Amino acid sequence: MKRRDLLKISALAGLAAASSHAAADACTGDGTPNQFIPKKPADAKPLENELEKYPKCPYCGMDRKEHHRARMLVQYSDDLVDGVCSIHCLSLSLGLNIDREPKAIFGPDYGSTVEPRPLVAVDNLVYLIGADLKHAMTKRSKHSFASLTTAQAFQAKHGGTLGNFNDALRESYLDMAGDVMMIRRNREERRRRAAQKPA
Repeated sequence: MKRRDLLKISALAGLAAASSHAAADACTGDGTPNQFIPKKPADAKPLENELEKYPKCPYCGMDRKEHHRARMLVQYSDDLVDGVCSIHCLSLSLGLNIDREPKAIFGPDYGSTVEPRPLVAVDNLVYLIGADLKHAMTKRSKHSFASLTTAQAFQAKHGGTLGNFNDALRESYLDMAGDVMMIRRNREERRRRAAQKPA
């Protein structure tokens, strides 16, 4: 083997070791598989310009501004942030980052008339679960409200049951299998229609 080739192999091995060391550092004290760690840099103030910083859901690719009535945001204890489109994708983030402790979780005030809907800490939200209101990524809606009175008014008109964030998150996990099948069918149908369009 030529000396030049040996030097190239040695340099590549060094780069590989350095990159795997960097990946290991990203997971220090944390069992999260590297591919699931939020990819944006640490963010101590995630609500500032959140739609510009987190425009797309990292799990499904949906536009968070378009789905601002359902979007959510989780800030983990190391200030890594996942800005997601819905409680469905939030449940994916929390499940995949099982050893990363959430510092704060925010959901939208569906009852607000402000566009985009303001994000509120989930401990201050009431959830309306199973109302006949459309929701992103799930067949059974789970909308959040900052006002109990507003949530009750929506419930009187659209049905569903009231609960807190933990109730809505539990129901998201229970609905996961059916929601994934629904999402797969919908995406396959979109691909089929796109393939049938004349060029």
